Amino acid sequence: MFYILSTFAMQFRWLDRCNNRPDRLQGYKSVGLGLHTQPTAQTSKKKKMKEELKQVADLITANIIGTQKEVLTSDEAAKYLGVSLSCLYKWTMSRQIPHYKSPSGKMCYFNRKEIEAWMQSCKVATNDELEQQAQTLSRKGGRK
Repeated sequence: MFYILSTFAMQFRWLDRCNNRPDRLQGYKSVGLGLHTQPTAQTSKKKKMKEELKQVADLITANIIGTQKEVLTSDEAAKYLGVSLSCLYKWTMSRQIPHYKSPSGKMCYFNRKEIEAWMQSCKVATNDELEQQAQTLSRKGGRK
């Protein structure tokens, strides 16, 4: 009886180490009190399906973020801008991007419309616009 309980306890610790995550338990099949490896074709199909579902979920989330939500979290704003989270944090710390802090000061929030305006605020002039500015300045004697 003690042997059975100790074997069960060892398996429980192993499961606990894996945090009961199914992705870490894939390919293992419980038989009696022992775990034996049983790699199958279904395991790879399930893994591929999970990846595809995650991609679809990310696309749906990106679509929702871009069209419906006005207030974005840091993760959502980073995805919306197409930058890493650390890059976004650098911009917030240097106050380059408009953002809001929660009352506790722990969370950053971003207004989608303000982010769009900020993205469009650094327009690069075309050659035609530069030529027009040059002609305007030359007519005024070099002063704006």
